[in-house]
Amino acid sequence: MKIVIAGAGEVGFHLAQLLAYEQQDITLIDSNQTVLDNASTRLDVRTINGDSSIRSILIKAGADKADLVLSLTTSEKTNLVTALFAKNMGAKKVIARVHNQEYLQPEAIAAFNAMGIDSLISPNQLAAKEISRLLDKGSVTDYFEFEDGLVSLMGLTINLNDALVSNRTVDEIEKLTPDIHFRPIAILRGNKTIIPDANTIIRKGDHVYFIIRKNEISEILRILGKKEKPIRSVMINGGTDLGYDTALLLQRDYSVTLIEKDEDRCKWLAKNLKDVLVVNCQNYKIDQLREEGLSEMDAFVSVTDDTQVNILTSLLAGNIGVYKTVALVDSIDYTRISQNIGVDTIINKKLIAANNIFRHVRKGKIVAITGLHGLEGEIIEFVVYKDNRLTSKSLKDVKFPKGTVIGTIVREGKVLFPDPEMTLKKDDKVIIFAMQDDISKLEKLFR
Repeated sequence: MKIVIAGAGEVGFHLAQLLAYEQQDITLIDSNQTVLDNASTRLDVRTINGDSSIRSILIKAGADKADLVLSLTTSEKTNLVTALFAKNMGAKKVIARVHNQEYLQPEAIAAFNAMGIDSLISPNQLAAKEISRLLDKGSVTDYFEFEDGLVSLMGLTINLNDALVSNRTVDEIEKLTPDIHFRPIAILRGNKTIIPDANTIIRKGDHVYFIIRKNEISEILRILGKKEKPIRSVMINGGTDLGYDTALLLQRDYSVTLIEKDEDRCKWLAKNLKDVLVVNCQNYKIDQLREEGLSEMDAFVSVTDDTQVNILTSLLAGNIGVYKTVALVDSIDYTRISQNIGVDTIINKKLIAANNIFRHVRKGKIVAITGLHGLEGEIIEFVVYKDNRLTSKSLKDVKFPKGTVIGTIVREGKVLFPDPEMTLKKDDKVIIFAMQDDISKLEKLFR
């Protein structure tokens, strides 16, 4: 697949890294030669120095013959012009990164589609939606729904000594809970990703991921020693673009307080957020945050431009009793240690955006895809769209890649958990966790 990426910043570089890992034919465009030099030394990509909104640069990059052009620079106008030119030149599919909320309204999206832009993506909006999803399920650190909520992915940390699961094998726990399907699909232990089997021991400190039926969430939380608590009040630390987008999304369902250190920015935020309390104070001083009611908050979300401030204030918020903490970080490395340092959930905009874009690149019949913070793999929902080798053998006889595990199968609106003797059928939707090395092999099975 020939792919042209305009913009070698955080989102563009990380996506190029993922795609290069998939052995795609990638050309990276950026006006900053230093950024391109860094990319060329670390990735197997072709680089072109220049402005992607200029047709001659796009022609040089081969955009006219590209299967996909991703315009991901920090300039919204550059991205839109790049995408329009690339489509006009012959690119099969184009995606542009935008910031303006108005561009993401249905009418605007329809207009851009009519002009030839296939998709618009906003890292801030995607991150805000993820924060909202996480606050809706405050007891867990990761939460994602498949099939309109019929099936859920849930991640949480084992941190209670008296939890039913601590120091027991998966098989032992299943025997102790016969009325519920207890089968984790992945475990993050320190920085190591583990695909569990029946003999895997669940240990205190493990971050465990489950695929579960919607009606099993409460029971799984009970087994794991977690208490559900509804979140009603949220403090957002940082009046950044993400802070604004998050407050805009949350103000309908929560009592929101937004902290911002810049007075002029506070005035703008207060004018544009009618149902949010905007407070002007230093966003890194815990005593000032406490004066503004931090101790009474159910959740604390820190999205300033300083990763260290976000982590530190989230840790302090947790220490004074705030139920749920979320911190924005700018480095992928932090996502691997979030559960080890005490922050409930760490999010990274470039990972969220890259995973969202990644689904446009995947081969095979993929319905949905999501990356998991810290894990070296992805959760993918495939559909069995025709009778083939998948439908002619039982699961135990299908040669699935070693680094994959089937979480569940959705058949005619019913959730089925895999059994070795089970055979897949046409139109089944199969939710699978796959390690990075095995994703391309898995896709071949579902083509």
